[in-house]
Amino acid sequence: MIISKQALKQFNDAAVGAPHDFLGMRMHSRGKKRGVLVRAFISGAESCEVVDTSVLEGPRYKMERLSETGFFEVLIEDRDALFPYRLRVEQSNQEIRQFFDPYSFLPTLGETDLYLFNQGNEHRIYTKLGAHPLEMGGVPGVGFAVWAPNATRVSVVGNFNHWDGRYHPMRSLGVSGVWELFIPGLEVGEMYKFELRGKSGDIFLKTDPYGSYFESPPNNASIVFDHSGYQWQDAEWMGNRQNRQALDQPMSVYEVHLGSWKRRWQEDNRPLTYRELAEELSQYVLDHGFTHIELMPVAEHPFDGSWGYQITGYYAPTHRFGDPDDFKFFVDHMHQRGIGVILDWVPAHFPRDTFALPGFDGTCLYEHEDPKLGAHMDWGTLIFNYGRHEVKSFLVANALSWLERYHIDGLRVDAVASMLYLDYSREDGQWIPNQFGGNENLEAIQFLKETNALVHENYPGVLMIAEESTSFAGVTKPVSEGGLGFDLKWNMGWMHDNMLYFSKDPLYRKHHHNNLTFGMLYQYAENFVTVFSHDEVTHGKGSMLMKMGAGDISGKSQTLRALYGHMWGYPGKKLLFMGSEFGQSDEWTYDRSLQWHLNEYADHHGIASLVRDLNRMYREEPALANTDSDPNAFRWVACWDAESSVISYVRTSQDGRSKILVVGHFTPVERAGYRIGLPDAGHWSEILNTDSAFYGGGDRGNIHGIESQPVDYDGFAQSGEFFLPPLSTLIFKWQG
Repeated sequence: MIISKQALKQFNDAAVGAPHDFLGMRMHSRGKKRGVLVRAFISGAESCEVVDTSVLEGPRYKMERLSETGFFEVLIEDRDALFPYRLRVEQSNQEIRQFFDPYSFLPTLGETDLYLFNQGNEHRIYTKLGAHPLEMGGVPGVGFAVWAPNATRVSVVGNFNHWDGRYHPMRSLGVSGVWELFIPGLEVGEMYKFELRGKSGDIFLKTDPYGSYFESPPNNASIVFDHSGYQWQDAEWMGNRQNRQALDQPMSVYEVHLGSWKRRWQEDNRPLTYRELAEELSQYVLDHGFTHIELMPVAEHPFDGSWGYQITGYYAPTHRFGDPDDFKFFVDHMHQRGIGVILDWVPAHFPRDTFALPGFDGTCLYEHEDPKLGAHMDWGTLIFNYGRHEVKSFLVANALSWLERYHIDGLRVDAVASMLYLDYSREDGQWIPNQFGGNENLEAIQFLKETNALVHENYPGVLMIAEESTSFAGVTKPVSEGGLGFDLKWNMGWMHDNMLYFSKDPLYRKHHHNNLTFGMLYQYAENFVTVFSHDEVTHGKGSMLMKMGAGDISGKSQTLRALYGHMWGYPGKKLLFMGSEFGQSDEWTYDRSLQWHLNEYADHHGIASLVRDLNRMYREEPALANTDSDPNAFRWVACWDAESSVISYVRTSQDGRSKILVVGHFTPVERAGYRIGLPDAGHWSEILNTDSAFYGGGDRGNIHGIESQPVDYDGFAQSGEFFLPPLSTLIFKWQG
């Protein structure tokens, strides 16, 4: 026996941090003994031989078994040079296997890869770390790599070694903190985890932070996946995407939670698969006139009740609806139908599930050690350490990976406000000021800027959208001009103010008229998406329909239609959460299908019909979508009549040829002969009326349109007398 008893005990105790120093083949000289030394550590092996593969039917060299755990060693004294070989093993069940030795291969990562990763500048690190099918010297297998700088030993474990960390310990690549190992013969579909030994001696299992695919809870193992096989068919969409998604183009978004949009009740209430959703959801979106869908997070998460916002597999579409290629098919199909796909992305925090990122190598690796920086007060989660280069690489590359691997058209970045401020949801004494004494999280701000800049540089036309609820300046200002670099920002203030207004009994709305008008004071400070998202129909808030002030279902439907008319007439891109397009009665629940049966009733079917027409009008009228971010295209006509709860405003196309007048009336009484100023003389045709019988209304309005009169009113030389139905929004187009 050449190996020392101490070293052999280290292997048996799974305490080896540099396995390539012991295992594999090397030249050896000890006293008079010289030759080629080969060692192997193989689970369940009764005997093992070294097979020379440099020649056909080369010689075999029997190895000595030194331990019951499967440690073998042989010194081949008649060889004076290294040679290619395989190991021939007889298992305890008398099965004979012959395979390449994992410890005979060079590292799979180069110095440049590691240097850029440690500098925070390796933007495709997901192609290096994780598990990747590849060939080394013509030998197929899987290369594994993981960042764990404070571990004393890391092993790949799986069914192939009975989940025993004594086998397949990984090579440490020095100060980079990366561990790697190529295991020949492993194939796509193999389940694996990393077993780590911390400096304290504790041993723990972790899933792969860069894993592409996962099994279901409670085991949550990573699964080897090959991304090279899918053949995309969306070249036309991708070639035109930059023009389609320009800020002067229509953008009406249908927000979807894939697990609860529709379920197969006759099949144990299961959700649809990615491929089933591709067909059914795309057809529904087209029928209703939306241009995009936005998916609540699909990255892997263990708990359904988190809705996907507490992620444990940042690089993997959830297994719930299929494998990664199924998700590619879903996106591909949407693109072929002309529908853009936006994905919710969550770099603000991650859950405390011990099998994933927290305390990854026995230390606070991805998170801050100090809870004043690293603990999220609202959700009980952990905050990323944005100042650590390798963490920044992990997150930046993650954003880019969804765009590269899955052709995603936009990322809606969740909880941006919580990233921007060190004192977010914290009391005095619970946070640490930045180096200048302020409350801004400078590292998170820099991370957001860098991510947005890289997305726009590498994927022109992809939209970066912020869910940001404060008045932080320059969210949608370019990075080159000192902004955060987002393209769009959710208009949370407009959502809050309008919901507050329309939830009031109509009798009291006159006291809250400023909720309708205040938003225009900041409307053009950013590029906004006007939203009614899932945030408005959860946590006991009720559905959009049931929040519509006083009245029965018909009255609430009438009010909701008026609100939607105002929303689509108002500047800003549009977003509506699923179920709200037909006035679902119940609050949304993540584990239940939408109430599709309600579409049989006029009050609900009418809302859906209105949304279809609003989307069509929004796409077709250049005074609307094309001017969403143009302050010169909007003008109040009258916003003073709080007593009558009436507002009116005009939208004008950039060439001045198209003008749209929006009139909102939000009390339950009719108003005949109501005079409104008109910016131009001529005929104004009524192109949409939310009180139309087609939408379930009373069919009252101005069917013949309005002829202007030379009567000064609202500061205009022209005006007209309008009939305003109860609880309605009317939209007129100037005909000249």
